[in-house]
Amino acid sequence: MSIEPGDLSGVTVGVLGGTGDQGRGLARRFALAGLDVLIGSRQRDRAEAAAAAMPGRVRGLDNRACATQADVVIVAVPWEGHSALLTDLREVLAGKTVVDCVNPVGFDEHGGYAIPVEEGSACQQAAALLPHSRVVGAFHHVSAVQLLDEGRDEVDTDVLVLGDDRAATDQVSALASSVPGMRGIYAGRLRNAGQVEALTANLISVNRRYRAHAGLRVTDV
Repeated sequence: MSIEPGDLSGVTVGVLGGTGDQGRGLARRFALAGLDVLIGSRQRDRAEAAAAAMPGRVRGLDNRACATQADVVIVAVPWEGHSALLTDLREVLAGKTVVDCVNPVGFDEHGGYAIPVEEGSACQQAAALLPHSRVVGAFHHVSAVQLLDEGRDEVDTDVLVLGDDRAATDQVSALASSVPGMRGIYAGRLRNAGQVEALTANLISVNRRYRAHAGLRVTDV
């Protein structure tokens, strides 16, 4: 569909990997904001069960059907399955805004650390695999715990939005800002996504030290 920059009217949001904590949390918040939401999973019955527990207009589908029917598609799968999923769905994702929130982060006895990505970042890998999609990076630092907290009316964080297509980044910024307490902030082109993804490892360290669910706020904006 043709969408004006920043316009969310009539938009259906699909979440690939929507049965994981991050995916379910984002789906829940977008549904609460009044959007039509699709949850995708490798197993449709798991997606349907997750959707049935959601408020608002949410349906569960397998990942391919979710990617086909959604206007804006959020990729919230584990890093290990990132490349294979996007390669498989390349054709049905053509022409769509694809929001990548995957963080290539590993863990060892010292905590979290950023995993080097050949293309520079998960977002850049997505752009290479999806040459006919509008790839945007966003939602990397949003706490799944806060997203899923039914006692929390607002999610107190800014969302760094990166991409090379102005209309797409405006739309994703509007999507982030549709959640109470959250702001979408343009943070540069997709080539700058690597340091944004890697910062997740630092936030993991903050959370462990202070027993928190830290997010980010950009000042003077």
